[in-house]
Amino acid sequence: MEYSLKLAHLYGDLLNTYGDIGNILTLQYYAKQMGVSLEADVVSLDEPFDADKYDLFFFGGGQDYEQMIVSKDIQAKKDQLIKFIEDGGPGLAICGGYQLLGQYYIGADGQKIAGISALPHYTKSQDNHRFIGDITIKNEVSQTTYHGFENHNGVTYLGAGEKPLGTVLTGHGNNGEDGGEGAIYNNVYCSYFHGPILARNGQLAKEMLLTALKRKYPTADFSKQEALEIKPTY
Repeated sequence: MEYSLKLAHLYGDLLNTYGDIGNILTLQYYAKQMGVSLEADVVSLDEPFDADKYDLFFFGGGQDYEQMIVSKDIQAKKDQLIKFIEDGGPGLAICGGYQLLGQYYIGADGQKIAGISALPHYTKSQDNHRFIGDITIKNEVSQTTYHGFENHNGVTYLGAGEKPLGTVLTGHGNNGEDGGEGAIYNNVYCSYFHGPILARNGQLAKEMLLTALKRKYPTADFSKQEALEIKPTY
């Protein structure tokens, strides 16, 4: 049987800081190894997000100006995105995308920019300071270690029902205070890791693809895909 998945790249024409589109290329790389066709659509301004059309999503980051534009437009996609997330749909949100899935974030100029409250976290800004540098975290449940690079002014605080993607071993993480980095909510992963994250952490890409496959094809046997050995893409 030939399997296919469809990915929504939210605002891929506006939010692609630090080459985060590489996460989609990495997903397609591993999907091909799994015998899966992965098609990606850019879903941007004035275009609907249909929760029943897509199997997973990616939401990247950008500068404050672009994020303000997206903040206004994404309110029209809010209900369908929340439906998708609450129904267990997998997704990955990086930096600005991470912030916009939450309640709000405070921009560098102090302006409060609305998210869609699909996830309960919120983000404030630092005064004339950024968290920049290599970062390593460990997920305490899976015992998986993730490596990446962070570059963000925002400091994010998780809410009820969210767990961090991992505990910071080196670097700063969400806020430099509570020792967590990123967020996991249902089957959605959030992080400040650039690099992009999936190119250096293929196990996460595999988990996302398997989740999407099992959700779309609930009676199929994916033991072969589960046994796939993850090798770096670089």
